[in-house]
Amino acid sequence: MAATASPADRRTAPRTAPAPLVGSVAFPALGTTAVLLVTDPAALAAARGALAAELASIDAACSRFRADSELSRANAAAGTPVEVGRLFAEALRVALRAAELTDGAVDPTVGSSVVALGYDRTFVSVRPEDFRPATVRRPSSRWQAIEWDPATRRLRLPAGTTLDLGATAKALAADRAARRAARVAGCGVLVNLGGDLSAAGEVPPGGWRVGIADDHAAPDPVPGPTVVVLGGGLATSGTAARTWRRAGRTLHHIVDPATGDIPLPVWRTVSVAAASCVDANTASTAAVVLGERAPGWLADRGLPARLVRTDGTVVAVGGWPAEGGPR
Repeated sequence: MAATASPADRRTAPRTAPAPLVGSVAFPALGTTAVLLVTDPAALAAARGALAAELASIDAACSRFRADSELSRANAAAGTPVEVGRLFAEALRVALRAAELTDGAVDPTVGSSVVALGYDRTFVSVRPEDFRPATVRRPSSRWQAIEWDPATRRLRLPAGTTLDLGATAKALAADRAARRAARVAGCGVLVNLGGDLSAAGEVPPGGWRVGIADDHAAPDPVPGPTVVVLGGGLATSGTAARTWRRAGRTLHHIVDPATGDIPLPVWRTVSVAAASCVDANTASTAAVVLGERAPGWLADRGLPARLVRTDGTVVAVGGWPAEGGPR
């Protein structure tokens, strides 16, 4: 699979840390931090340019915080057919595939639910404490109701439906950016977009070493295992980092499409390795929603995964090495 983890390696590495002779750069993007590592430091500028261009394109296509994005225009036109661009079409295809593979646990029609819970603006602008009660709103329709013709790129959302591609679009950006940067730079590349990682091209000796943590940006994260990424993707979804409070309730950005509310609190974080970042992110997000069913669901699909319960107990499935005790 895409990564291996050694339980004996306890080094803290909340961010992707470059090995010797590996070039790296980090900068804010898509509401998080983009980290780029390359095996050839001389190619860093070219790779960074490719990454920045890809991120700008995905933001223009899929941001729900930009009135001029294709996503916003498609949502505004709900009930009426619209023709969309190629990149948005790819992002929609990825989102619908995720919904199909997870039996709707990851559903792009949860936009109105996310907004109702209070995530109605960029995360840095969300009030950390709001005394107004959150409104739980189930999606007015589910992903099966979307009318989509991939040949003509013609989309018709049911009236009242609001798309949110955030669960898969960032992972798609990581995969596309890694491939593009590796092609332009002619070397190995690792892209990390806030916990969504994708590798392309050659790998450095020993592989890309990446630390697992609840919050990649925390100043003093709890130590976790280090994984070695040899290719493909790795994603961590969690309920501990992007949180806010409404009327005394702690909320986060992952929604259960069946209820329009956050899932029952079973997992604090879920990390999954897969053939692509899109597949890894799809599985890790679904696992948070599935709750107690997640370990069996992941094992049935042969996906190496590390699940951390809200009490810190670690569950490993699919070949991910077991760890001892709560963390």
